[in-house]
Amino acid sequence: MVALKQVETLIQVKIPDALVFVKDLTGGGDHLEAVVISDLFNGQTKIKQHQLVYSALQEHLSTEAIHALALKTYTQEAWKKANQSNSI
Repeated sequence: MVALKQVETLIQVKIPDALVFVKDLTGGGDHLEAVVISDLFNGQTKIKQHQLVYSALQEHLSTEAIHALALKTYTQEAWKKANQSNSI
């Protein structure tokens, strides 16, 4: 189990401009959802974006402190578009 704030911080250390939202999906602290928004993702495939985030959390994933991670990554522009379509 790892603290949600720690997950957020680990991602932000690796991706300094990232806006990060982390949620515990089950209450057990090891099944998490993370939404990461960063302009560093511009021009990268979703796979590359996810690999970058996973690299920030590798230690906790390998020890299964984080057993499952539902990950959503966005550029700033994609995040704005996604939120506009949700508010209609």
